[in-house]
Amino acid sequence: MSDEFTDRKRRAATWFRELRDQIVAAFEAVEASHTDGPLSDRARGQFEIRETHRHGPEGQDAGGGLMSVMRGGRVFEKVGVNVSEVYGALGDQAQRSLTARKEIPGLEDDPRFWASGISLVAHMQNPHVPAVHMNTRMFWTPGGWWFGGGSDLNPCIEYDEDTADFHATLKAYCDRHDAALYPRFKDWADEYFFIPHRKRARGVGGIFYDDHCTGDWEADFAFTQDVGRAFLPAFLAQVERRRMMVWGEAEKETQLIHRGLYAEYNLVYDRGTKFGLQTGHDPDAVLMSLPPFARWV
Repeated sequence: MSDEFTDRKRRAATWFRELRDQIVAAFEAVEASHTDGPLSDRARGQFEIRETHRHGPEGQDAGGGLMSVMRGGRVFEKVGVNVSEVYGALGDQAQRSLTARKEIPGLEDDPRFWASGISLVAHMQNPHVPAVHMNTRMFWTPGGWWFGGGSDLNPCIEYDEDTADFHATLKAYCDRHDAALYPRFKDWADEYFFIPHRKRARGVGGIFYDDHCTGDWEADFAFTQDVGRAFLPAFLAQVERRRMMVWGEAEKETQLIHRGLYAEYNLVYDRGTKFGLQTGHDPDAVLMSLPPFARWV
């Protein structure tokens, strides 16, 4: 492994941790500013943080990260912001999962990998406030490197204004790099976050990209950083607009049923969920994205 890539890995992992810190602080500030409604018995309006660990096939240390979860708040019913840095050798199942969508030269002979990223999912108390997902990541093998990630909005009660503003913010950050990126990655999100057995999208979309490697690591890293930077302005505008709206049992029922879509998608189709479980990462961290409550008709 070259010193160049050792430094690049360090920079990427450091950035994901810094982004995590910014988001956690911003969400705790939102919770602290909202005094309407009771807290649950276990909630403090703050994140509970614990280390996560990944173990290799022989039980050896293979990296880990931080799992940060806030539960039962006045604004956030459950939100998780996880960061990880994992490494080791890819097993056969994980290799097949990767090579099914991307040719990785030499992986059979040298299955080493390294990956770092941030993953966030927020499920809200008020049904008028949309749920949201965001992640960015870097993946490396001796055969190459690439970035992936994106953000998507998942309202149970849709407002055209919210959808337009969310997409406009993502587009503005993408356009800093190339005006062709937003329409391409929007279409990719529409395709990726579709639930085939329901014949519908799980939300109102956003952007999604994977296997992103132009050959210019600095440019690709800068773009991935801006995808992360776009998240707070894109999402907090929706929170501020909707968090004081009145809601009742009918709206909560709509929210719980919609959350069922989220659970179905993440358990059946989501690549990150599958890869995390296949490679032995902490299952609680992998399944952090699931809502605290959901309902099926």
